[in-house]
Amino acid sequence: MGRLLCVDDLHVRFLRDKTGRCAVDGVSFCLNEGEILGLVGESGSGKTVTAMSISGLLPWRQVEVRGSISLAGRELLQCGEDELRQIQGSDLSVVFQEPMTSLDPLMRIGPQVEESLLLHTRLTPRERRARALEAMAQAELPEPEELYGKYPHELSGGMLQRVMIAAAIVSQPKLLLADEPTTALDVTIQAQILALLRKLNREQGTAILFISHDLHVVRKLCERVIVMQGGRLVEEGRVEDIFHAPEMDYTRRLIAAIPTRERKLI
Repeated sequence: MGRLLCVDDLHVRFLRDKTGRCAVDGVSFCLNEGEILGLVGESGSGKTVTAMSISGLLPWRQVEVRGSISLAGRELLQCGEDELRQIQGSDLSVVFQEPMTSLDPLMRIGPQVEESLLLHTRLTPRERRARALEAMAQAELPEPEELYGKYPHELSGGMLQRVMIAAAIVSQPKLLLADEPTTALDVTIQAQILALLRKLNREQGTAILFISHDLHVVRKLCERVIVMQGGRLVEEGRVEDIFHAPEMDYTRRLIAAIPTRERKLI
């Protein structure tokens, strides 16, 4: 199993931050082909900024970035805008936390799923539609032909998250960045989305970087996990090893915060 993504000594500083503190401070890790890797930390830990750096979605004029991000042998931080946009539409896709704010409310579902194909391929409209319907079926959306012509407000939150996943996998990317994709969903729908991500990983070999604040969710999905605190990587290893023998007090607190039947969050 080869290396797909390598992040080396990544530093990200927002220029308007007068403290001079790096939001991401010297982070290094690798993700293998076909692997599901968890990236965990509380709000402000730097996990989302790390993911945005990888996806090329940082506001580049507002940040100072140092280090290296290599995807399938290509150095992303040295790519021009056009080259980066091409990578975003083929090798790399993102699933966001809030589909209602990520999807265009005035645009039908089908064309939104097709969008990356329109921008990055020479497929005919009929071919794009067929690929979109296939991706919607893979995302386990019921009756894709019918949903193709609907608007986002006509779908439930769980179905909208599946639409986001369909749009992300329609170009058959090597890497899927999933940024808190289950946070706004109830427990039952959350379990369904996690099962879907596992299925996509198993059947299509898509590598997944799964960003979350919830170690319990990561434990259900990932084999390996990275823990971030204050912009730094503080612990890394197999999920079960870290659950049973965490080395850092911060990781122990994250584990202690997981609700159980005896200890529920109010």
